[in-house]
Amino acid sequence: MEVWSQFRHHKGAMVGGFVFLFIVLAVFLGPYLWGLDPAKIDFRARNEGPSLAHPFGTDQLGRDMMARLMEGGQVSLAVGITAMLLALVLGTLIGITAGYFRRLDNLLMRMTDLFLALPLLPLLLVMVLLFRDPLSKAFGTETGIFLLIVTAIGITSWMPTARIVRGDVLALKEREFVLAARSIGTTNMMMIMRHILPNVISPIVVSATLGIANAIITESALSFLGLGFPPDFPTWGRLLYDAVDYLQQNPERVLLPGVAISLTVLSVNYLGDGLRDALDPRIRGR
Repeated sequence: MEVWSQFRHHKGAMVGGFVFLFIVLAVFLGPYLWGLDPAKIDFRARNEGPSLAHPFGTDQLGRDMMARLMEGGQVSLAVGITAMLLALVLGTLIGITAGYFRRLDNLLMRMTDLFLALPLLPLLLVMVLLFRDPLSKAFGTETGIFLLIVTAIGITSWMPTARIVRGDVLALKEREFVLAARSIGTTNMMMIMRHILPNVISPIVVSATLGIANAIITESALSFLGLGFPPDFPTWGRLLYDAVDYLQQNPERVLLPGVAISLTVLSVNYLGDGLRDALDPRIRGR
């Protein structure tokens, strides 16, 4: 209750939560209410501006932009959440291992520094170019590219979580309840699962919210560069990429997915700020 009370008094977090909830409901429930097929081609209605029949206009093939924006949001959010979960698992595992086992700390942290020093966007581009065709043949185009992008983003985004978790574990190791548990012969696995992991949930939750925003931006960048999903499988980044050639003719086609990406990232970041303040006992009591 104290955490919820602190979170509720964070105006930015509450606004961000409502905006993010609205976006999630719009992209997942909106298609059932709108009803138009985002893949339906109508050459007679191509490149139209906003109208009653097509409130967000149509693209170069006459497909309804509102329907495609909602479908693209489903893909972008799915990529963001799945990639965040992968990065969270890797970061938590490496952070706890480095913080708890002193002999592995130097090796794992130097590996983390190596990943932090790598230029991530060129690395992602190389991974997409190398593995896109094999995965597409093995799992199908859409599933293969989804797995590739999620994996690529996940394995290049775990480092901040690992550093935060490691720092908390190093402090927890010296706490009285951990020393007491060790004195009665608690095994390392039981110590981690029962005493260490529950006490690092707070930074993990905050990293999760920020990880969603980072994954959505990264996926949008890849799609905007033409290296993400295929043209008939819309994401917000892909919609931006397709609309660049029609910027002067139909500027709303660029603005709409751009605003959707910006609002999603901003709302998730504000949620992360609110959760950080609510879960941090040093701030909660103020």
